[in-house]
Amino acid sequence: MKYLFYMLSVVTLLIGCSNNDTGTVEIKWDRDSCERCKMAISDRHFAAQIRGGAKNKPYAFDDLGCALHWLNKQTWHKKAKIWVTDYRNGQWIDARTAYYVPGQMTPMDFDFGAVAEQVEGSVDFATAKAQMLAKKHKPHKPSHNQSTP
Repeated sequence: MKYLFYMLSVVTLLIGCSNNDTGTVEIKWDRDSCERCKMAISDRHFAAQIRGGAKNKPYAFDDLGCALHWLNKQTWHKKAKIWVTDYRNGQWIDARTAYYVPGQMTPMDFDFGAVAEQVEGSVDFATAKAQMLAKKHKPHKPSHNQSTP
């Protein structure tokens, strides 16, 4: 019995001390902010994450367009790992192997929703990336519900 307790303690310690420095990290929805535009990340269907740089640090974004514009300014952009959520189910997928469906209403109006497999009308990462980088980031507009002074 002592041996089992000892082994469980060691396993618990190892799990608790492990450092996930290769994949996605948990996003605190409606609390974490987009690295680029500083808006709260609240839509699980269009979020993105990038991991890279000297310390392989994770960065979170509310829209893949924000992520790509931000990443394009980093010296390590070619080595970065990029994930995006499948807009149909919110599951994390590799952004470079995903396909992109145009015409989606995304948080920053970059208009592409990612899917894990090719569907009718979808485009590859390179095509979607080029179109998102060609599009300027729109300034934030006040909600129609806000009254003007």
